[in-house]
Amino acid sequence: MNVSDFDYNLPEELIAQKPSEKRDYSRLLVVDRKSGEIFHRHFYDVIDYLNPGDCLVINDSKVLPARLFGEKEGTGAKIEFLLTKRLEGDTWETMVRPGRRLKVGDKVIFGKHSDDEKNVLKAEILDYGEDGTRIVRFDYEGIFMERLEEIGSMPLPPYIERPADEADSDRYQTVYAREEGSVAAPTAGLHFTEELLEKVKAKGVKIAKVTLHVGIGTFRPVKAEKVEDHHMHFEEYEISEEAAALINETKEKGGRIIAVGTTSTRTLESAAFHGDRLFVSPGNSSTGIFIYPGYEFKIVDSLITNFHLPKSTLMMLISAFYDREKILKVYEEAVREKYRFFSYGDAMLII
Repeated sequence: MNVSDFDYNLPEELIAQKPSEKRDYSRLLVVDRKSGEIFHRHFYDVIDYLNPGDCLVINDSKVLPARLFGEKEGTGAKIEFLLTKRLEGDTWETMVRPGRRLKVGDKVIFGKHSDDEKNVLKAEILDYGEDGTRIVRFDYEGIFMERLEEIGSMPLPPYIERPADEADSDRYQTVYAREEGSVAAPTAGLHFTEELLEKVKAKGVKIAKVTLHVGIGTFRPVKAEKVEDHHMHFEEYEISEEAAALINETKEKGGRIIAVGTTSTRTLESAAFHGDRLFVSPGNSSTGIFIYPGYEFKIVDSLITNFHLPKSTLMMLISAFYDREKILKVYEEAVREKYRFFSYGDAMLII
């Protein structure tokens, strides 16, 4: 299977640079897999497609303000860090730009020009990581996450061609984000409001929270020509006893598991346990699961997701959930109808 099989034509003007005025006012394209019908709605209409006894599974990972702008000590050269994974204590795996300027032993200062010198972060390059990353150790006063909140910015993806602003601190975060650890938002969840979630509960739909921290793989294109040759990066996830119980009870009673986003989907499918029946196993683990056509879904019955990049692993996942050729036709329809694409774009519900 070729990676090029998951390509499609996308006019640049359809790549959303800003979120919709209100979270749940974004558009919603609904795909019925059984009939092949497509419906054009708004996200607040998603309630019409949820039934009492269903279980909505959301990813409560919180995005770190993981982009840092600083200066190389001694030269003043401008340096950009994107923290991708905490390894141990104050040591992180980090994407750096420009990479050629940073060698082992170099130091970078962040927040140097802030009003309070206590806000300053210093980083030393300890080693080279995979794919051009660096292993760095931070030195600071106080609490690291507080320093990061003060001088870091939201790590908007590269196709959003503007610097992150104050509004992104709110809008590039789900309303239910709790567990810090992601370097990209689980974007399907960005459309939910507190009010819409209350309506979901009032309809008799359960809500289960899982956590998967979105890592460096989000920023990396598929370089292999053959799908089978691509290797996913591992990401950490957690499913509580309570969440597993809600999900398993729903499956036992014949309700649907509706995953909000590909991160929730990958979490659930990674935690699927084969015993005398299929169910989700609670606990902490990591997953490098790669879902592409031919994969048989074990837990997820319906999927809420945004529109994804051409030739991406996420296009492959939704093609596995429905059908590659049919998904590409759905995307053609979305382009014709001028849906907004990617992280700040519109949503799709596959039922």
